[in-house]
Amino acid sequence: MRIDYATTAKTIAALTEGETDDVALMATIVCELHHADDRFDWTGFYRVTEPELLKIGPYQGGHGCLVIPFSRGVCGAAAWTGHVQLVADVEAFPGHIACAASTRSEIVLPVRNGAGEIIAVLDIDSDQPDAFTEEDSTGLDGILRDVFGRI
Repeated sequence: MRIDYATTAKTIAALTEGETDDVALMATIVCELHHADDRFDWTGFYRVTEPELLKIGPYQGGHGCLVIPFSRGVCGAAAWTGHVQLVADVEAFPGHIACAASTRSEIVLPVRNGAGEIIAVLDIDSDQPDAFTEEDSTGLDGILRDVFGRI
């Protein structure tokens, strides 16, 4: 099954209405996203907890890495550059951190608050190669902006 971004965005908006706690919002979003698409093998947030450092936040799937510096991996690249990282083949990404050996492709999006500051990244891994598209990037970015852009 493939995610329907319009429907998922409406569901997440309804579930998160009025909530301002980052962790509660992240947990709800991850749960909805992870179960909406068969391609999503691992879905989670890494939170900015100190300058240039990400720590594991709410997630669904197997264990994730606990700490990722901005200088390493796909998540670090998204946090460092502030741009979506759409990786068709993680083996070809320089400095990829293999938290799970089954991961073949990945999409990581920066998460900004209402002031435009990066507060986290959303990381979605797939055990399928080249699993993610620009449609995923646009749909996921819209959900993140709608939820976190108001806090």
